Formats: sequence, C-alpha cells, structure tokens
Amino acid sequence: MPLSPRVPELSALDVLLSVERLGSMGAAGREHGLSQQAVSARVRSAERQFGIKVFSRGASGVRPTSEGALILEWASHILATAEELASGVAALRGERQAGLTVAASMTIAEYLVPGWTVAMRRKYPNVVTNVRLLNSSEVTARVLSGDADLGFVEGPDIPAGLQVREIGRDHLVVVVPPEHEWVRRSPIPVSELAATPMIQRESGSGTRTTLENAVPQCVPPLLELTSCTAVKAAVVAGNAPAVLSSLAVAADLTDGRLASVQVEGLTLPRRLSAVWDPVRGVQGAARDFLDIALGAGAAAGVGAAVVGATAQPR
Repeated sequence: MPLSPRVPELSALDVLLSVERLGSMGAAGREHGLSQQAVSARVRSAERQFGIKVFSRGASGVRPTSEGALILEWASHILATAEELASGVAALRGERQAGLTVAASMTIAEYLVPGWTVAMRRKYPNVVTNVRLLNSSEVTARVLSGDADLGFVEGPDIPAGLQVREIGRDHLVVVVPPEHEWVRRSPIPVSELAATPMIQRESGSGTRTTLENAVPQCVPPLLELTSCTAVKAAVVAGNAPAVLSSLAVAADLTDGRLASVQVEGLTLPRRLSAVWDPVRGVQGAARDFLDIALGAGAAAGVGAAVVGATAQPR
C-alpha cells in the first residue's frame, strides 16, 4: 500500500511537536533555526495535509485542538520509531559517536526531559541522546533488561534491583473544564470521585498507579489515553474529570482552560525518581545526564519550581 498523502514528512511532524511542547511558533522556530513565519507556514501546510486543524491560536499562546492532541500523540510515536531506525542504521554503519539511551515516563518526558536534553546537547555535543517515551512500568523494565542506560519514573512502585535517586516532586490534581459542576461544589467527597468515570492515563503509568493506590475503589475509566496532552484535550472536549500531574496542568490552570477541584481528605504527592541498574552503574554520558537533571532540581528547589506548581494544594 502506498503511503497516505495525509501523512506529512518527519521534519514537519518534528516542528508540530516542538510547537506543542513550547507553546509558541517563535520558540519552536528558535529551536529549529527557523523564523516564526516559516514555522507558521509549516504548521498551516501540515494542517491542510491532514485536513484537520491541529492548533488553536489565542492571546495565551498556541494550544492543540482536541483532534490535534490525538494527532500529536500519534506523531510522537512515529518520531520515536524514526529515532530507533536512525540509531540502528548508525550501529550498522559502525559509527562511533557516543550514545545514550534514556527511558522516561510520559509526564517527565513531556515536561522535564526536553530541557535536560537541550542542556546535554550544548554541554556534550558529541553525545547522541535517544529518549524513549514510555509509562513507568515500561521504563523500569527497559532499565532492568539493559535496553536503557538510565530511566526516569513518577510511579510509586519501583521493582527491587534498581538503584533509585529522587530528582524532584510533584502532586496530582483533579481537573475539569471551568463550567463543570464540581467547580461550584469543591471540595467533593472521595466517594464521588471514585464513582465517576474519568479520563485517565493508561494502566502502568505513574499517574494511574498513584491514583489507584490512593483511591482503589475507582470505577473503570471513561477513556484511556497515553499522553497528558491528549487527556487534557479530552477533558475539555468531553466535559469530564481527570487526574493529572501538577506539571502538566500548571499553565492550563493559570489561563483558565482547566479548573482544579479539591477532594475531601485526599492529597496525591509523588516522588520523581531516576533509576538505573546498580551492577552496570551510572557512568559516562548517563552520569552526565543524571547530573544535569539533578542540577536542574537543585537550581529550582527540589519539590518546587523544578517540577511545576507543586507548593499549593488546590
């Protein structure tokens, strides 16, 4: 079967994902060495090719539409696979450039790893860092199997046999659209949260595991998605609640796209951790990357700005 004409080139998908992550055409342009006008033109071209509007533009910046969030989630998987192909080809060609494989759970990968990767590239330009976006259980499996040199997880359940070091903290927040009835009634009972089908991350994610450990009687989810961006878009589109990291929702709460809801007697703090195989240790490029992550936490204050708005419960 020939490739669908609805699929843009990889470079265009890469630009779309940068716009999503950075929230602005100008910032994405600076990352790719392009003008803001060139990025805007590429976004419009991709939207015409998809036949779907990927981003909405407003005074507060650029945000994915509900349909766009799903497209961007699929695009991230395509680019991850392309990176694996590039790494494999480099290995077959016998290229000797230093390489590092980092596995990161989705929230950390979306909101923290990009900054660390940029810092790594600037400080050690000869190191090629490959990042695998997985849920927390998959991250620990990759590290245990030796498929990743270093892992980052937000889940509470870390298997025995891994070395662990805290790199920051966040907390989970119950979010709904601003017009949802829970906003007026906050705080709501834990029993009502448990009895309400929510939009949730997939099983095995740190977010899902933390919620299920704290509220084990939750009914099955209304919808499962594998990225925070897609969950947020579905919350707005479906007028349904979700539980997400404070990292993921800080900007949305500030600009009023989402509202937080308190739950009586429930707090959901989390530890964000680096994990590695103690036998192999964390050496070379992996040590350098870990130092950058720890340095970012120390500079901002572990448990505070390093992981977003975690200081004040809502």
